[in-house]
Amino acid sequence: MAPGGFAAQDIFSQVPISVLTDSYKASHFLSYPEAQKMVAYGEFRSGYSKDTADTRLICYGIRYLLENFITRQWTLLDIERADSFYRTHLAPAQSLFPYPKELFLKFVKENNGYFPVRIEALPEGSCIHPHVPVYQITSENEYAPLCTWLETLLTMMWYPTTVATLSRRAKDVLEAGFEQSVDGGRHSPLLGSRLHDFGFRGCTTVEQSVIGGVAHLLNFNGSDTMSAAYYAQFVLNNGRPVGSSIPATEHSVMTSWPSEKEAIENMIIHFGTGLFACVMDSYDYAEALAEVVPAIAQKKIEAGGFMVLRPDSGDPVETILMALDAAEKVFGCDVNSKGYKVPRGCGVIQGDGIDIQILSRILDAVIAKGFSAQAVAFGMGGGLLQKVNRDTLSFATKLSHIVYADGSHVDIMKSPKSDTGKLSLPGVMAVKRVNGVPTAFPAEGGYVSPEENMLRVVYDKGPVKVDWEDFDALRKRVDTEWHALPKTASVISPPLQQKMKDVLARRTAEHPHV
Repeated sequence: MAPGGFAAQDIFSQVPISVLTDSYKASHFLSYPEAQKMVAYGEFRSGYSKDTADTRLICYGIRYLLENFITRQWTLLDIERADSFYRTHLAPAQSLFPYPKELFLKFVKENNGYFPVRIEALPEGSCIHPHVPVYQITSENEYAPLCTWLETLLTMMWYPTTVATLSRRAKDVLEAGFEQSVDGGRHSPLLGSRLHDFGFRGCTTVEQSVIGGVAHLLNFNGSDTMSAAYYAQFVLNNGRPVGSSIPATEHSVMTSWPSEKEAIENMIIHFGTGLFACVMDSYDYAEALAEVVPAIAQKKIEAGGFMVLRPDSGDPVETILMALDAAEKVFGCDVNSKGYKVPRGCGVIQGDGIDIQILSRILDAVIAKGFSAQAVAFGMGGGLLQKVNRDTLSFATKLSHIVYADGSHVDIMKSPKSDTGKLSLPGVMAVKRVNGVPTAFPAEGGYVSPEENMLRVVYDKGPVKVDWEDFDALRKRVDTEWHALPKTASVISPPLQQKMKDVLARRTAEHPHV
């Protein structure tokens, strides 16, 4: 047995929620002033990678955090394990690291083990701009100083939101290419398969593959990350399929055969009536296109399916164009109603080093050469699920309102002179649509009715009933909201702007030399 009284192989899954926060959070119950009530909120502070021309984002991920962490019941055993940990955590380890043990014991006994705060959040998949509160946390009475304890967990919304937004921005690029060169434009059923999630093996954990992979599936149905496709299908969509893929070779398959020709012929035997993909650069990419593809062409045509050629090295634009030229030469092309060439029964996928910029370059080159965008698909691995961080959309959680022990209350905000981009919002807030744009308002003053408020209670000192949409409905709503939302907008209402001015003025008057 490992220290703490549980088997070593279970340690990771059994880490108590009482330590699922940053170390300094544990001491904040003593750092805050005495209060009757505290309110904090979370927001994204910038567009994707600081883009100011298009600041839209897809807010996603609160459900996973609620169902897997926030609604977990604490037990006395959790507190015992936490206590053992905190007794060794103070540097230097001479005494107990300060943590709110008595408050933990109190709500374990008196609140059935549920963390004693209220959480309001935007609906999953809400398309918004930065500075719109995405959740709001309220703590009261003796539990007031626990307001920001869950900040570390809730802040992890940054990851699925960032992946969903990245995936959606890639879809914008593909939609533009489809509008120009594909019959049916962005409404073509082919669009949903044009960005494939290749990111599973690049993830740090299986959990990351699920969270990020599902976020991508909000926008596309192509995925090799089966952990995410399975979770989305059976946990979020009542068993209805969400993600799909096709049989494909890898270099190990190609090099295991005496020749690439035999490897591809084997694929035709097993999968030739449907869609299948073959990597083409195990030895000499140019030779494979010039010699091997013509050699298997007749068998492929007789089988009647669709073959996808995959380069995996070299210049990503050049290799795509080489494959399209080979496909045209060997299989021929049809010309669609928009005047662009579509190879017969053959296409190309580029999954090597793809990001939005390279994807855009490839599409431009493909269309410029007279081919339809439907002839090309893309796979994104690390660029989709790994090469993002909390600063990509600049997520933060900040305290915004406090009612002190004497009953006086004050709206508070962060306003660093050295970085105005980190300015936070004051007060208890609500969010409602103004001309279709989610906009932040003060909760008081009658500006937002309960029916208008997009911040809905999703947890209230314990689980509450939330009518989560199934994944099919969520996808449709995300698509509708994304296209309806202007690329930029003012989202801080005039009353909230005035409150910000008042708070800054009060702060200056109270502390003129600080």
